[in-house]
Parts: sequence; structure tokens; C-alpha cells
Amino acid sequence: MKRAAILLALLSTGPALADSKQPPAALSYTQLADPAQEARAKALMETLRCLVCQGQSIADSDAEMAGDMRALVRERVAKGEQPAAIRSYLIQRYGDYVTYDPPLSWVTAPLWIAPLLLLLVGVLLARRLFRKGSA
Repeated sequence: MKRAAILLALLSTGPALADSKQPPAALSYTQLADPAQEARAKALMETLRCLVCQGQSIADSDAEMAGDMRALVRERVAKGEQPAAIRSYLIQRYGDYVTYDPPLSWVTAPLWIAPLLLLLVGVLLARRLFRKGSA
């Protein structure tokens, strides 16, 4: 029982230690001076998934890693890099999971095909049930 309590205490401190005590990157919470560049950066940030929160974009997340990714996006946009190139860099670095719109490949095919198969199964089941009910 005592070991379980110690283990539980150690596991519960994990989230508290997830963020470092480092100050946030310079551009993680600061917008770019040029409104057009900031708009391009913001549009890109909204299409990138926070790898810590997983359900939020890096534009919406307060996770330290999302802040670092926002700063990286803003720095590269400020240098004149195109959003598509920045997106490609982040996908290369973190994998397809960093984007909300993963490309169709053998790895992501189940994500694209499963909803269609489930819809088809649902239609077939509904059709069978309606036929039995009307007969």
C-alpha cells in the first residue's frame, strides 16, 4: 500500500515537471510587426497540431513546445520563408501527425478509409433493419 502511494505521488508530479522554467521564446507570445506576415504565420499556426496537447493547434495551446513552434513559425515568416516550406520543415521534423490534414499514404490510409467503411456499414445495417420492420 505504501509503495502504491509513493508511485502515485511520483506519477502525479510528471505533468508539473513537463514544462521547463525557461522563459518563453521571443516570438511565442509576440506578434510580428508586419500585419501581413502575422496573418500568414497565424494561418499556418492554426493548421499545425500541438504535439503536447494533441487536440489544439499551436495557435491555441499554452504548452511550452507550442510556444517554441509559434516562435519558429514567426521567425521563418519574418525572414520571408513561405508557409508551405515551413510546414514541410515541421512535418519532416515531427512527422505527419503535426498537421491536421495528413497526406494520404499507406500509414494514414486507415484514417481516411475507416469513416467511409463505417458509413457504409451503417447504411447497410439501417437498410436491413428497415426491410425487416416493413415486412
